[in-house]
Amino acid sequence: MSYYFAILGTNDAPVYELEIGTYRQSGNGVPHLPNELQELEQFILNSSLDILQDNQFKDTGLFSKNLDSFYGYKILSYLTQGNGKFLIMTDLKNHDESIRQFFIEIHELYVRNLLNPFYEINQPIRSADFDTRVRALAKRYL
Repeated sequence: MSYYFAILGTNDAPVYELEIGTYRQSGNGVPHLPNELQELEQFILNSSLDILQDNQFKDTGLFSKNLDSFYGYKILSYLTQGNGKFLIMTDLKNHDESIRQFFIEIHELYVRNLLNPFYEINQPIRSADFDTRVRALAKRYL
């Protein structure tokens, strides 16, 4: 019952990453991904980018709940209008609506970060405030 969340910039490089456990079902927010999978997190999400880019111009929706799967882990995606990508990998089933709401809230935070005059596009997001707000949203929705 864990999540690996990543925001990828327009050049498909990660600008923000977060590994978090679930807060539902009396979870404490501590991730429980196996060690073998932790080493492959970025690789798994990057491999699903090909599928996302194939579907990008075919589907008009921003949210894709069945983008890819890897050994029982689902990969869900959200594509912004500026070609930013939000990807999340999880082993939980039937939480698509809460993940969609999480992506919508993260999109608002991401846009606010982009509007910051001190932030350069496609650079890692190092704001402690951004991280705190993402974790609060994860606690609310995940």
